[in-house]
Amino acid sequence: MMKILDNAAKKEILYYLPTGQDADMLSRFFAAFADSTRLRVLSALAIKKLCVSDLAEVCNLNQTTVSHQLKILKSQGIVKCDRQGKVIFYSLADTKINQVLLFGVEFCG
Repeated sequence: MMKILDNAAKKEILYYLPTGQDADMLSRFFAAFADSTRLRVLSALAIKKLCVSDLAEVCNLNQTTVSHQLKILKSQGIVKCDRQGKVIFYSLADTKINQVLLFGVEFCG
């Protein structure tokens, strides 16, 4: 079989190709976006920092569901929380998360 890929191109690809560990991390990151409930929660948080009860109200979900989804998103470093007195507010951990959401909307739109 004839090789078309030259050594320089192969070297470039191998340089940028994610390692197994990096690929696993990326897979978990994108899996967080693979649930419509989490996408709605993320979309709401892209607009405004919210507490669980407010997220539940605007997303028309129960608080237990929202809390569960936030736990997943927080474990992936996608959302962060900020305690203000007795209330915990959630927000996107990084503005790049919103960019990922917008790229997805743009691609599907």
